[in-house]
Amino acid sequence: MSKVISDAVFGFIRIPDGLLFQIVQHPAFYRLSRIRQLGGANVVYPGAQHTRFQHSLGAFHLTSLATRSLMRKGNFIFDSEEEAVLAAILLHDIGHGPFSHVLEHTLVRGVSHEQISLLIMQRLNEEMRGMLTLAIKIFKDEYGKRFLHQLISSQLDMDRLDYLRRDCFFTGVTEGNIGSARIIKMLDVKDDQLVVNSKGIYSIENYLTSRRLMYWSVYLHKTTVACEKTLINALKRAKYLASQGKEIFASPALRFFLYNDVDAEHFYADSEALRNYELLDDNDIWSAVKVWMNHEDKILSLLSADLVNRNIFKVEVYDEPVPQERIGEVVSILSEKHHTSKEEAETYLISINDVSKDMYNPDEDKITILYKDGETKDIVEASDLLNVALLSKKIHKYYLCFHRI
Repeated sequence: MSKVISDAVFGFIRIPDGLLFQIVQHPAFYRLSRIRQLGGANVVYPGAQHTRFQHSLGAFHLTSLATRSLMRKGNFIFDSEEEAVLAAILLHDIGHGPFSHVLEHTLVRGVSHEQISLLIMQRLNEEMRGMLTLAIKIFKDEYGKRFLHQLISSQLDMDRLDYLRRDCFFTGVTEGNIGSARIIKMLDVKDDQLVVNSKGIYSIENYLTSRRLMYWSVYLHKTTVACEKTLINALKRAKYLASQGKEIFASPALRFFLYNDVDAEHFYADSEALRNYELLDDNDIWSAVKVWMNHEDKILSLLSADLVNRNIFKVEVYDEPVPQERIGEVVSILSEKHHTSKEEAETYLISINDVSKDMYNPDEDKITILYKDGETKDIVEASDLLNVALLSKKIHKYYLCFHRI
């Protein structure tokens, strides 16, 4: 028996009864339906309203297709292993906080969403009496069949295949679309590593090119970055005011993180930190920001109003580090305009960011092409189109974001 969920991208997704359906029904998983997948990207692409919940279900669906395809090619996967890898992909993003990656190092310092995902998985495993033990081993890459972990986390994992397809669909950036079905059909296993049949080279070339396009057109779009920095600075100001004993409106869960300096040590030592984190979603942030618009602190109210009214930071993009003269000029203007100290203007009204991204790292899990004679090559050696120097080069852009003058 199974339950069926209708998905906008892949159509009907079947969730088998038992452990997998228990996960989908769990409040910790359903929280992801209140966290948007792309953070602040909807200020550029209004259709980007999809959630981490939808993405996790899509990644689950692709992983299910991948395991079945691998088994048809003679790669033996026990039923328990298939269930475990599907549970792991369902839970791979369960540690995301509000606005996805945006607040990852703002509310909590020194703890990544992957580490929080693992903590939540371990808590759920206790609740489910050890039913997630194998899933956790696969998630942590501690299980004998390493190719199962690569389905969850690698340079060609089901997580990436789903978010590229899904984000293209909801943003309307059709140039970034990929042939996920064909890539999955081309997957195989050799020496316990995922490989791609040589007939799939062109699909992989398109995948890597599309990933590059999506990062600079959507994920690192300058207006998306500007929106996220406005939000981060508003929360930084709220945390500062809370540390000074000021009253800051917030839900109980958000209040815990505003009035406590939660670093990695605190997070792991205090069970209340994880409990409150699991209650946070985008709604906590938006309800607080709407109230902060009328706060007596002019910086907090200014930044909050900017977010609500889409008067987000202006962005100047540089190929070299932002000149100190330009930073000083902007700080002086903002300080004078808003009657704040230069230190406050530099801390809260501007943000200087070094943004970099490579599309393929040959030092990580490689994308390996398998030929009919059994020979294998890295994709950059097998492809006539791709240039390893270009793909692996970290492209740097320097963003100066500041309150509109």
